[in-house]
Amino acid sequence: MPSELRTERQDSTLVLIMSDPDTRNALSEEITAGAVEALNVAESSEEIRSVVITGAHGIFCAGGNLHKLRENARLGPEVQTARIERFHRWIEAIRTFPKPVIAAVEGAAAGAGVSIALACDLVVAARDARFSMAYSRVGLSPDGGLTWHLMQALPRQLVAQLLWTAEPVTSEQLHAWGLVNRVTDTGLSLSEALKLAQQVTRRAPNVLASTKELLNHWPTQPLPQQLDAERDAFVDNLLHPNGAEGIDAFFEKREPRYR
Repeated sequence: MPSELRTERQDSTLVLIMSDPDTRNALSEEITAGAVEALNVAESSEEIRSVVITGAHGIFCAGGNLHKLRENARLGPEVQTARIERFHRWIEAIRTFPKPVIAAVEGAAAGAGVSIALACDLVVAARDARFSMAYSRVGLSPDGGLTWHLMQALPRQLVAQLLWTAEPVTSEQLHAWGLVNRVTDTGLSLSEALKLAQQVTRRAPNVLASTKELLNHWPTQPLPQQLDAERDAFVDNLLHPNGAEGIDAFFEKREPRYR
């Protein structure tokens, strides 16, 4: 079967499904290019309010394809540099996408698969899912923003231990560390992610987008600049039609009708 990124619509949520049964959904150019294109299309669609990323065949993503990596190493640095840059465009697309992106993790998330999951805004994982950052076992270092995302949440010493020992981590452990939002029974991560998407997207789209932008900027901005950014976003959202609708709905004791 071919390596591909499948897409499905579940109400206002677009589901991106990594599929390559022969490699346990390892990354391929078809998957990364398809994901970037899908996010670009979804960004301009008023019908799509959120995105869920998951894997087919009971597996999230096995990371990089080691056979391809070995071939690329023989071809010189330019080939692999271009390949990683294509993957990194997907990570950047997830982070800058103005709508919520949720990972639904079943089975194994390894290497770049962990990078994809942690790049998402929210993570739902099955109880028996395993997150393996095993780059060091095959003589490689992390990619896909893995070090950046881990360092946002965990102490440096713990990140070093995770990356150097390459010991698998359970979804419940990541939940305890604040990197997984919800833990589900096996086979239920996608349905739970869709429920979470439905809950989150009841909020005003402009508020979700501006909040995500604020969260993205805080690691590099001093407090005064972050305060200025919060001020500007608050005023913009207050003056947006959804601001008036939200306040009116509160006083009228009804659900707001955001647009």
